[in-house]
Amino acid sequence: MKTPDFDFMGKRKIAAVISILLILAGIASLVVQGINAGLDFSEGTEVEVAFQQPVNTEEVRTYLESQGFIGGFVQNFGTELEMRIRLPVQEGVEQAKMGDNVLAALKTNFPNVKMLQSNYVGPAVGEELRDDGGLALLSALIMVMIYILFRFTKQFAVGAVVALVHDVLIVVGLFSIFQWSFDLPVLAAILAVIGYSLNDTIVVSDRIRENFRKIRRSTPEQVINRSLNQTLGRTLVTSMTTLFVLLSLLFAGGEMIRGFALALTIGVLVGTYSSIYVASNVLLWLNITREDLLVPEPENAGNEDGSYP
Repeated sequence: MKTPDFDFMGKRKIAAVISILLILAGIASLVVQGINAGLDFSEGTEVEVAFQQPVNTEEVRTYLESQGFIGGFVQNFGTELEMRIRLPVQEGVEQAKMGDNVLAALKTNFPNVKMLQSNYVGPAVGEELRDDGGLALLSALIMVMIYILFRFTKQFAVGAVVALVHDVLIVVGLFSIFQWSFDLPVLAAILAVIGYSLNDTIVVSDRIRENFRKIRRSTPEQVINRSLNQTLGRTLVTSMTTLFVLLSLLFAGGEMIRGFALALTIGVLVGTYSSIYVASNVLLWLNITREDLLVPEPENAGNEDGSYP
């Protein structure tokens, strides 16, 4: 099969602009509206209810506010008849009875509503989960840099970590922009994205290193382009087969794993893109050369006259 000949690096500046714009949009959203932290990471009560006929979420939220339940977040899940209501701590209300109070208030206006479940997370638990999750992400990035540094060179290590940070920021940024619920399954998906993206980046980096050592009369841009084209088939097949499974989970896996499947689907798409454009782009920015990747010859490998046996 003929190797394709796409000029990936010829479009690297356009790709860099797209990446920077997506990251800046995500950071701006995080600063302005923050992230829609799930109950795993915040103190409050989450109530899931079911109606006998579809009800508008905004109508429910407005009604709850009129009943004194301030700052609630209401969304459909599963079907149009099922609704999730998340409420922060309400002053003067015993948190253990919050679910029953919400149900009682809803029954006044929606007599056929019924409770599916009610959960409460205290401040200590939410804070601990948030801190442990952040520490897990930071530890993963540090270990990745150390691993790449020992296996390749510092240019590859920097490129791999920049690509991983790029992937994480875009996934988290999109969750902030669209205010999708960010909970423990989503955090687990982001950790999985780090592993997936790293695996793809290592495959590409291995081929780049190999070609730098074999090809003598080409520019770094040409060598990287050839390496990306040689690994393109493997990258696309891996990404597509992974996406088939994730899309099945996203649309048919149910509400419990929808956030996980959504985050991982975005992560696979972004990770595939970053292994082609971000990590390779960083190598060019760091002025990688063939000499950086040559295996040093042993000092005493030859005879005294400089010849080899």
